[in-house]
Amino acid sequence: MQSIMPSSPASSDNSNSTDKAAALIGLRLNQALAQSGLCSRKAAARLISEQRVTVNGQQQPHHYQVKNGDMILLDGKPLPEPAPLQYWLYHKPVGIDCNLNNKKDSLKHLLDSLPLRLFPLGRLDKDSCGLLLLSNDGALTQQLMHPTFAHQKTYQVSVDKTLQDVMLQRLAQGLSYQVGPHQYQTLPCQVQRLTEHSLQITLTQGLNRQIRYMCREVGLKVQHLQRTHINQLALGDLAEGQLRQLTQAELQLLKGSLQSRTKPRAP
Repeated sequence: MQSIMPSSPASSDNSNSTDKAAALIGLRLNQALAQSGLCSRKAAARLISEQRVTVNGQQQPHHYQVKNGDMILLDGKPLPEPAPLQYWLYHKPVGIDCNLNNKKDSLKHLLDSLPLRLFPLGRLDKDSCGLLLLSNDGALTQQLMHPTFAHQKTYQVSVDKTLQDVMLQRLAQGLSYQVGPHQYQTLPCQVQRLTEHSLQITLTQGLNRQIRYMCREVGLKVQHLQRTHINQLALGDLAEGQLRQLTQAELQLLKGSLQSRTKPRAP
């Protein structure tokens, strides 16, 4: 069902040991053990609970975040050298769940079929499609997923009614909505009308099903939602359900956009 494209030059500069060690930075301790190829995350959590893993000579919980220079030992021995850093672009189809569980619609099944261990950098809800990054770069994951870095994510949205100017203004200015007992406030965002029934939204937040709830608040129902960009990185013409490695130019573009946001915004 899925296809794996040939390796691109983006991975050719990741062969030295410094880059390989960097693959663990930013990962939780159980993820770092799994990334080294020793075992699954669940088995890694057991090893940590059994106090067989130390970080700089100390016991740490499984959610400890690996830092630059950490010495991780299992039964007193260093972990195997991690795999080279990899960066993949995936066009997630509607119906694929980004929760990594054993359900038949889980993204886990695609990840398990790959010849290398990757994890998603962020998520898209099951009913949405579009650009999803896959990588084993823990530091990059931390930068992309932490909300205070305010990365731009762009979506194209089809709705059930004709778009009115007042609707677009409310979406752009930021609005509040309620889900169950919880109240949410969205930040101002970029909104552009594409057609009578479609628009483009660029967010710097990542609230759960945010665009769907925003549209509901102004009287619209989302019919189709696709993520097209993360910062300047574009989905392009990659077919739904396909994945490929980033090109060297795309990788430089992505890392350049991250460097421009190295300081988190004030809370």
